[in-house]
Amino acid sequence: MLGCLACGAVAIHAQSPAPLALPNTAPTVDQVLSLKRAGSPELSPDGLSVAYTVRQTNWDDNAYDTQIWLADTKTGATRQLTNSKKSSNSPVWSPDGSKLAFASDRTDKRQIYLINPRGGEAEALTSLEDGVNGFGWSPDGTRIAYTATEPKPAAIKEREQKYGEFQVVDQEHRMAHLFLIDVATKATRQLTSGAFVVGSFSWSPDGRAIAFDHRVDSSPASSGTSDISIVTVADGTIRKLVTQDGPDVRPVWSPDGSRIAFQSAMANSLYYYSNEVIATVPAAGGTPEALTTAFDEDPSIVAWKQGGIFFAASQRTWSYLYHLDPTSKAIERLAPSDEWIGSSFSLSGDGGTVAFLGADSKSMAEVFVAPSSMKAPRRLTDMNAQTAGWAVTTREVVSWKSQDGTTIEGVLHKPPDYSAAKKYPLLVVIHGGPTGVSRTVPYSSSTYPVDVWVPRGTLVLEPNYRGSAGYGEKFRALNVRNLGIGDAWDVLSGIDSLVAKGLVDPARVGTMGWSQGGYISAFLATHDSARFKAISVGAGISDWMTYYVNTDIHPFTRAYLKATPWDDPEIYAKTSPITYIKQAKTPTLIQHGDADQRVPPPNAYELYQGLQDQHVPVKLIIYKGFGGIGHGPSKPKSQRATMEHNLEWFDQYLFETTPRPTSVQK
Repeated sequence: MLGCLACGAVAIHAQSPAPLALPNTAPTVDQVLSLKRAGSPELSPDGLSVAYTVRQTNWDDNAYDTQIWLADTKTGATRQLTNSKKSSNSPVWSPDGSKLAFASDRTDKRQIYLINPRGGEAEALTSLEDGVNGFGWSPDGTRIAYTATEPKPAAIKEREQKYGEFQVVDQEHRMAHLFLIDVATKATRQLTSGAFVVGSFSWSPDGRAIAFDHRVDSSPASSGTSDISIVTVADGTIRKLVTQDGPDVRPVWSPDGSRIAFQSAMANSLYYYSNEVIATVPAAGGTPEALTTAFDEDPSIVAWKQGGIFFAASQRTWSYLYHLDPTSKAIERLAPSDEWIGSSFSLSGDGGTVAFLGADSKSMAEVFVAPSSMKAPRRLTDMNAQTAGWAVTTREVVSWKSQDGTTIEGVLHKPPDYSAAKKYPLLVVIHGGPTGVSRTVPYSSSTYPVDVWVPRGTLVLEPNYRGSAGYGEKFRALNVRNLGIGDAWDVLSGIDSLVAKGLVDPARVGTMGWSQGGYISAFLATHDSARFKAISVGAGISDWMTYYVNTDIHPFTRAYLKATPWDDPEIYAKTSPITYIKQAKTPTLIQHGDADQRVPPPNAYELYQGLQDQHVPVKLIIYKGFGGIGHGPSKPKSQRATMEHNLEWFDQYLFETTPRPTSVQK
């Protein structure tokens, strides 16, 4: 049994978690997956308290359960606030700080609850058949607006009684709309209606209107149709505000209510890999004005306070808070240091204080509080105490030149006893996306056992190949009509760079990845197979044609390959691993979820059969019950399985040892 960090609603100091492993030993898969993790910090309006979540692993129910905690920003004392069955999350303070609204699935569906932060029992505010999505307090604290999917129509229910369930593809979408609930009486009314799906929303400062983004339906392929409208709270009148092409999302009112800021592609159809900008538009209507065209990355709006707009963004492997002056368009980075990874920023009512998650190359995320300048942040939690005594590995950013001269960066993990005079086996772990990014944070992988391998004497390289976020728009576009090909250059040149430095034994190299990382691994398996002793392909694309006709985001493929397979079959063939299947030689593990909608299982079966026909050692594992839109393992037991299957595969084919016994062999 593991030491319990969140066992009671009493004030404790965050130093209490006990180490989960013997001193200076490598953690096990279960120990990494059992780490408690902090998340979702929400600063009270007065800046004196932070509500945040602590997630812990429930192996019995095969779930990650989350509860809400409170931290005093002056004393640093922390205490658990909720202690229910299943999870409580998404805390949101009332405007006067007297209540917390939060979401919980304790009665199965996700509902809104209220609780007094000083203590007491939580009260259910909603009881919807399908639960709620997002929610937010009115400025006067008397109402909460929330979004929810409309109930299944009576006609559909009657049809299912007669014929059973069936799906008419791309039709009969269920819409999601805005609703209002009175906190005192629980009286509820629907605020919007029609053939659209409401996403994020924001109350006007005077509480008379709500700005919201909406798209034509709930399909992920429809993200480019998002527009922004304003609904009058009194009578439900809707007025269109931003209707340009491409996604326009996340509206936020200015403090005086005269303007609305939002994130926008500004009618750019290449939004999958081009920069979004922060734009503003008069609340009364008018022409949007882009404010961040000089900022070469995707900004994510945090808040608009009296002092200006705050946003978050990545820069290379790091991420920071920024301040934007909406008048001069001047942008200032706010960070305690250059090598810093900040996220989940939450500002006080006056914008003078910020709570956030902070991490670096030595520590996984903790909750911090600081002045909004981000100077001298103070840590409120100590989740890293759980790993005290574990073998200390190191992470550093390395760079190299790719085949075409492009500079590529990556994160290199080194074992505790690392010596530059020794040659190590190398495992390459390729992130998904393609606009994902690998960061220098320990214990961040729940699919591949990076933190198990490295202490055992293995180097791990996580390349931020072309297309990765954090390196600017031109870099993200370098794999357009060059998918797989340019990506492979970046991975192989990274390996060559480490070999040339004398750090890596070229006869002991393996690669793996999930999603886009799985696709790149499959591409390497059919192009440069001789370079690798073992390969693992997780939810990877093997054939762009197969992917295009099966996925739930058809526009993605058309954007990156600049064509449909009917218009340009050659580019689909050129960038598909299956085209080169006869070159494959490396033993390959294929992992896939049976319900994957993003990269459907036919991609796995196609690669599996192709490798079988070439007499390449191959194993296909289809995991039951995971996939969906996220298309990766999300429950602890499925993550345990994917990690331990990779341990076994690389033990057998790269390390050439007898596979260690694991729970997945029983």
